[in-house]
Amino acid sequence: MSDLAVILLVEDREDDVLLIKRAFDKIALANPVQVARDGQEAVEYLLGEGDFSNREEHPLPSLILLDLKMPRMNGFEFLVWIKKQEELRHIPVVVLSSSSELRDVNVAYRLGASSFLVKPNDFEQFIVLNKSLQQIWIKHGRTPEATRPPRTNKAKAQ
Repeated sequence: MSDLAVILLVEDREDDVLLIKRAFDKIALANPVQVARDGQEAVEYLLGEGDFSNREEHPLPSLILLDLKMPRMNGFEFLVWIKKQEELRHIPVVVLSSSSELRDVNVAYRLGASSFLVKPNDFEQFIVLNKSLQQIWIKHGRTPEATRPPRTNKAKAQ
């Protein structure tokens, strides 16, 4: 994965978005971070729909950081969706959740999560976690190139 590969952060809590971005800044991570506020917005981002239609401004990510508990489409529903997408299912999806329940861990892996990490409670631990993400998924991880899925005619689908 390129050092400047795009990261898509799927997170509904603004505090967590700011904390994660601040921890990335602290470790001098240069990768652009795009944010989707829930699973449905992440789908729109990946399909290049609506506000995300400009691929220069919203390129396909090389890594997705996914919260589980979100409105509209939760993290589990998003995992089901992305793993059905031929052009996108290879993108690593790292679950980053406040839940440490074994049931959530097992379901996430069963649905195709690449990894499951529990959000730390303090900023210093977030820095440690982000350094690990940087080393494993950004500097050393390799994924095939993603292509934009073909657009579907929503009127025909309904």
